[in-house]
Amino acid sequence: MELHEYSDMDATDLKCRLDRKEVTPAEVREAALAAISHVDTHLGATVGPPLDPPPTYSTSGPFSGVPFALKDLLCTAAGIANENGSAATAGYIATRDSDLMARWRAAGLSVTCRTATPEFGFSATTESAVNGPTRNPWNPQRVAGGSSGGSAALVAAGALPWAHANDAGGSIRIPAALCGVVGLKPTRGLVPPGPDSDEPLFGLTTEFAVTRTVRDAAALMDVVHGSAPGDRYFQPRRSPGDYSRAVGRRPKGLRIAVSTESPGSRHAADPAVTAEVMRIARLLEQFGGHVDNAAPDVDPELFRDLNLTFWSASIAESMRALTGVRAIEDMYSSLESSTAAMVRHGFTVEWADIARARRYQNHLTRGTASFFEFFDLTLTPTTPTTAWHVGELDSNRRGITAGEWVDTLAKYSPFTAIYNVTGQPAISIPTGMCDGLPIGVQLAAAPGRDDLLLAVAAQLEEAVPWAGRVPPIHAGKPLLPETEKMPTLYSETERT
Repeated sequence: MELHEYSDMDATDLKCRLDRKEVTPAEVREAALAAISHVDTHLGATVGPPLDPPPTYSTSGPFSGVPFALKDLLCTAAGIANENGSAATAGYIATRDSDLMARWRAAGLSVTCRTATPEFGFSATTESAVNGPTRNPWNPQRVAGGSSGGSAALVAAGALPWAHANDAGGSIRIPAALCGVVGLKPTRGLVPPGPDSDEPLFGLTTEFAVTRTVRDAAALMDVVHGSAPGDRYFQPRRSPGDYSRAVGRRPKGLRIAVSTESPGSRHAADPAVTAEVMRIARLLEQFGGHVDNAAPDVDPELFRDLNLTFWSASIAESMRALTGVRAIEDMYSSLESSTAAMVRHGFTVEWADIARARRYQNHLTRGTASFFEFFDLTLTPTTPTTAWHVGELDSNRRGITAGEWVDTLAKYSPFTAIYNVTGQPAISIPTGMCDGLPIGVQLAAAPGRDDLLLAVAAQLEEAVPWAGRVPPIHAGKPLLPETEKMPTLYSETERT
């Protein structure tokens, strides 16, 4: 299989070729490894060597032999490193599969590599101190976004048709928007988080993937959705193929709330991003939708306090568990400055602080649910800008406080976090371009209406097809000249 053939196909196409025995799983895997090697010199999207041989997978699964990747955060595979983009957890090897990993295996996914993440996933860009920056295939001087930047960069560059991702404040949708791929954050509980957690990060975190096409997102959801025994949030299994069938539907008469100012922080999008959102709003009207300017009501101060409390308390508790008998002060030297600041703040959080944040989470969740009794969808930017320059968002800046870091992230990713707090599904689709960089728009729906998001996203994909857009760094293109390979952001001294 030639690289230009492989890199043009989504997972559904690859599976059809495999089913017809036009290629073998070994040939597809060889093409995937070659494609990753071809682009990753420029992107810095992977962590460690390729997983060769891959973790075992079902040879009778619906996507048996189709390449995949694991983000180096949360979802664990027995015997595979899970280092979280941090020196503090370097060398950690998972002892068992997570429930989601068991479903990846049962689906037949052939895991090729681990993908890069910022330290513990807490950034809107993937530029960890231990692994360096992950770069955008549309312009290697720009970021791939975070925290699933490694996965999004590989998918956008044609190296993989899809890859694991997770999202606690926008970490699936932000890199999807900046790299020009599809990023669905499912309804809370739709994808199992266990067995090691029942409600990761107070319910903010959801696992899934980034994909090149909407039909792949639907097909993947078909094989992994539904609660596992003991999950806190129960989401039943749908009938086989239900999400894939949703892709063929064309909903009419939808009520759509559009806004280009973020809920809670009131950050406005750049003119080019605003224009793209309004273009998509007009398209939805042409599809028979009814569009109004509206957004859920969010209190900026309470929303900020909630995120600061939940994130810092969670990271601090993770560090406490990791250090064991080690002195806490010794731990800080292995962390980036923003993470260390969050941990220090987290150790000051009391139960009353968590209870106050929980109360506002409940208030916001119920208020937003009421909002979705009047609207079927919201339409917003995914990010307020296209991809910014590498090094601009510095998680290792000396002297930064926990509050300053939360405020900084809110400026770069103000549109996504509300749906982590409320648990609703949201999807980023790459409908537009500006100055050679993708623009993503975000759709959100009521809890459990992931199928509606997939249906509308597929309709937009048909109207404004993006799968044919190919970035300069792509597995199907010749390598860049040696002098144009990606520059190094960190010196070896700075890395250590």
